[in-house]
Amino acid sequence: MSKNIVLCGVGGQGTILASKLISGAAMNKGIPVKSAETIGMAQRGGSVFSHLRLGDDVDCPMIASGSADIIIGFEPGETVRMLPYLKKGGQVIVSSRPVMPVTAALAGSNYNGSEMLDYIRNKVEKVIVIDTEKACKELGSAKIVNLLLLGAAVNSGALGLDDEDIRKVIRTKIPEKFHELNFKALEYAKNAAINILI
Repeated sequence: MSKNIVLCGVGGQGTILASKLISGAAMNKGIPVKSAETIGMAQRGGSVFSHLRLGDDVDCPMIASGSADIIIGFEPGETVRMLPYLKKGGQVIVSSRPVMPVTAALAGSNYNGSEMLDYIRNKVEKVIVIDTEKACKELGSAKIVNLLLLGAAVNSGALGLDDEDIRKVIRTKIPEKFHELNFKALEYAKNAAINILI
């Protein structure tokens, strides 16, 4: 049985690394992986998304509309943009921290992401919102958003991977000096997600 995963965010948030960690963890377990990424504007804070399909019965890397099991959203607005991919009964893991698009900033918009989060909650039954801004402050690094969201996704059971699967791939794909911080982020997410499943 296949597992369809959409990851989305903006450039610089670690979306692609999270995608590679999931892929690596699945392959370590002998699960075939197909993936497709769009990263054209990543370096300028533009939209970034990955389609990941895990399983033996997968022919193409692109996920059809209405068939994603889980969306891991690094930014509320980008998550709303990807909602049409989510299947009925699917799950969303999303960061509460908004990243204002350049066009909105130039127009003097006051975008803060709260309306997007409300929209997601109204449209999706299974939602986990992670306060990544608070977590990054508490853990002392702004570069762990991807591991916070990945930890929450693993803990939810929607990925079909467990904590040790992710730890194993971190040890091989991320420099050793960052291991402890990343493991702390995984653990933090596990605890943070317990009481906020909506």
